[in-house]
Amino acid sequence: MLRPLNSYTTGTNANIRINKMHTFHIPVLGLSYSVDTPLKVARYGISSVVSIIEDELVEKMRAHHCLKSGEPYTAITTNIDDYRAKRITAYLNLLNKLVKLQHLSVKKMPFDEGSDIVRYFEMLSDSDAAKKLFNEMTRLPEGAQKVLLQQRLREQIEAGAIDVNIMAKVDNLNHQKDGTPLPVEYSDALSALRGFANSDLQSSVVLSAGYNPRLYSYLENFSDFFPGEDNLLRKRIILKVSDYRSALIQGKILAKKGVWVSEFRIESGLNCGGHAFATDGFLLGPILEEFRQKRTELAAELLELCNKANETKGNNRFSTPPSMRITVQGGIGTANEDAFLREYYQLDGTGWGSPFLLVPEATNVDYGTLDQLATAAKSDYYLSYASPLGIPFHNFRKSTSEQQRIERVRKGRPGSPCYKKFLSSNTEFTTTPICTASRQYQDLKIKQLKERALPADEYKAELDRVTEKDCLCEGLSSSALLKDGIHTSHNLKAVTICPGPNLAFFSGTFTLSDMISHIYGRKNILNPLPRPNMFINELNLYVDYLKNEIDKCAHILNQKQEKFLNSFRANLLNGINYYKTLAPDLKKETAEYIDRMMCQLCDYQNQLNTLSITAEVPVQQ
Repeated sequence: MLRPLNSYTTGTNANIRINKMHTFHIPVLGLSYSVDTPLKVARYGISSVVSIIEDELVEKMRAHHCLKSGEPYTAITTNIDDYRAKRITAYLNLLNKLVKLQHLSVKKMPFDEGSDIVRYFEMLSDSDAAKKLFNEMTRLPEGAQKVLLQQRLREQIEAGAIDVNIMAKVDNLNHQKDGTPLPVEYSDALSALRGFANSDLQSSVVLSAGYNPRLYSYLENFSDFFPGEDNLLRKRIILKVSDYRSALIQGKILAKKGVWVSEFRIESGLNCGGHAFATDGFLLGPILEEFRQKRTELAAELLELCNKANETKGNNRFSTPPSMRITVQGGIGTANEDAFLREYYQLDGTGWGSPFLLVPEATNVDYGTLDQLATAAKSDYYLSYASPLGIPFHNFRKSTSEQQRIERVRKGRPGSPCYKKFLSSNTEFTTTPICTASRQYQDLKIKQLKERALPADEYKAELDRVTEKDCLCEGLSSSALLKDGIHTSHNLKAVTICPGPNLAFFSGTFTLSDMISHIYGRKNILNPLPRPNMFINELNLYVDYLKNEIDKCAHILNQKQEKFLNSFRANLLNGINYYKTLAPDLKKETAEYIDRMMCQLCDYQNQLNTLSITAEVPVQQ
């Protein structure tokens, strides 16, 4: 079992230019919820992540923002060669241009109450040096000294990063209109990467959802991912990972290609939004502990491999150790939790995702869905199997997409029309991959079920598994279009939204200043629901997950499954023991808070110890 260290592990030198005025970032939120978030928050120094896989949405947002800003717009139609990548490049260039204009505008503003330049500094953490200088300036009388400090403040203003996300597993091969296969570089993920690589941005691409060999190899085609003569990277790699082993393996794969990972973004396996990639019972605290203990050796090993690869390729080496940031996201809900993660585990930042869905200034939640989220009960958030990828997916019971799915099943017309085909991967009935959420697949699967003449209860269970799948391509795209009054294709207006379970502790809607003040501990916007520590919340999700897995194979448990489930339980129990040693280090929490946490840990320990996981022993003949 890993135990907390007595001293913090230090990171590497930060000589690659990464602008970070705030200690948090806004992660990618679905396909559309953060698609233009940089235009809303980057002027305040806040970094955010844009999903770029859905090129039709990207093109519509480009048209919208060109019209809104007065920029010229020429449509990139599907008749143009490489239209997917070109749409993405054009949109990212537009975001970059508009954010730069906003940035220059903010720097020139007078320090008048309510102005963006004043909001910029007011929203910074109270411990930030620029915030302290701003407070000093506001106390000065009018005069030369005040003007001098204002000039110094203007020089410190930086825009937040416009980072992008590519879900590595969403990488279908594409075809021409006549059905002729396109070359492999026209696949979804490779086209998205090319769109980012060819853009003007000097920022990062977040690669999530696992390892894609084709995508990782394709990185080598773009010089901006390699160090320049100035030791800087024009474009950087962020890997979203669930544990240290994944970070090490993927980091080494890229380092052997000469590609440096500038940030490992650790996400809770279950206490997150969107798709949930459960670990084998490894909890977030012990995972962060391993990063804390091994961070220095990880950076050293990857740097050696990276420089060796670049020497072989004839590329520039890193003359000084590059920065390797370690950040965490998933389920953070209080300023104390945020500060503890950064200070104790020596992390470079945190991600706050789902709570920003309640901030209309920052994200694109249509007003109908926003009202539903603002008044939701804890039970409205649940872990589903709605994703055609077959991966658990955080869902919202009140969403119009969920209501539409239920209504289609009721009418005997389950499944969705499939126009975008990003998640088409099933070849059970067809040669060409189709989506398991599509009407075509569900019709074929239901016919197959009927032919099996299953008992009524078994048939119902199998039918529910088939019809639970829902269209994410349309549902996760529609909210931004509805909010901005943009036409939705095929009149498909149902909204899918996938908040993490942590959103149950936030109710209402908030200003950007409200949310940031909550993150930095200047105010508390949590609702009255009793909220355990984030580590306990995640533990609860994992215990429920294990119980569900046991129930699923209760009648067919074999020895291999028994071994896996017992290992899963053992990992959870090790995590509980780790948290028992960690609890006294939560210095900012009250004694009552610590006592309650210890009682909760003991309760979950007892639950796990009393679970029955035993496979039937084969009868000897």
